Parts: sequence; structure tokens; C-alpha cells
Amino acid sequence: MEDDATHNDPWKSWFQLYGPKLLLCARQWTRSLADAEDVVQEAFVRFWRHQRDLPGEPMALLITSVRRAALDLARRESRRTAREEFADGGLEDNPPLFQITLEQDDRRDAIEAALRLLPEEQREVLVLKIWGELTFDQIAQQLAIPANTAASRYRYALAALRQALTAADCHG
Repeated sequence: MEDDATHNDPWKSWFQLYGPKLLLCARQWTRSLADAEDVVQEAFVRFWRHQRDLPGEPMALLITSVRRAALDLARRESRRTAREEFADGGLEDNPPLFQITLEQDDRRDAIEAALRLLPEEQREVLVLKIWGELTFDQIAQQLAIPANTAASRYRYALAALRQALTAADCHG
């Protein structure tokens, strides 16, 4: 039986609906699913406390919060990287970007490899466009770049993915 508070709290309902998309976005900027979950939680709390009354699309504002929380986490982690590498011989190698099971592991591996090969600027625009469902204008605002640049990076990313996946299909 669902809690009556969920029905009375539109933010809980909204988060249940859009939380998985935020998690997919966060996963692109973090090393593990656990980190992504922490980032989404931190971002949502930041948003709720400081940004929920700001004008604009809540999803766009939340994706900005997710991105900032992921960057903050990366900064904190970079301070510990040398110590971790010394202690355990290295960090996790190429953690999977997708937590869903795909029918063909080879195809999933090819997609993940192709995404990792993209320049960060292109991958970031791709994530914001596909998983964040943002417009190029919203992406431009998030990244402080012109909308045309966002659109170009998206096209270049798609072309690079298409080329990498076609090459993988030919060799697989």
C-alpha cells in the first residue's frame, strides 16, 4: 500500500518519475552506480533547498545540480586517488556505463567503448540531450556555450558513435 504522503507531495511523484533519468545522467559523470546514486541524492537536496523556486524547467536545473555534484565528488575523489592507487593497486577499470542487461554483451561493450572514446565535451552534450532530454538552448545555458556549438557537438558525437559502432559490427 502506497503512502498517502506520496499522493499529496508532487515532488515525490515527480522524483519517482524522473529520478531514473537523473541517475542515468549522473552515471555518465561518476565511476560507479553507488556514486551516481549519491550524486543524485545530493543534487536533489541542493535543488530542493536552494533552487526549487528559481524560474526555469526543473529538469534542467536538476541536471545542472547533478553535474555540479558529480564534479564536486570528482574533486574530492581526486584528492584521494594517489593514496587509493597505492593501497589497492589501482581503481576500478572501465566500470559499465549501463546497469541494464542488454541482449548482446558484445553490443553493450561496443557502445560503452564508443562512448568512452568521445571527447568529454561531446559526451556531455550527448548525455544532456538524450538522457536529460534538454533542448540545445538549455544545454547551451548549462555548459555556457552557444546553442550552435551544443548542436554541433551533438552531431559530431552521433557521427563518431555511428562510425565506431559500424566498425565494431564489421569486426565482430
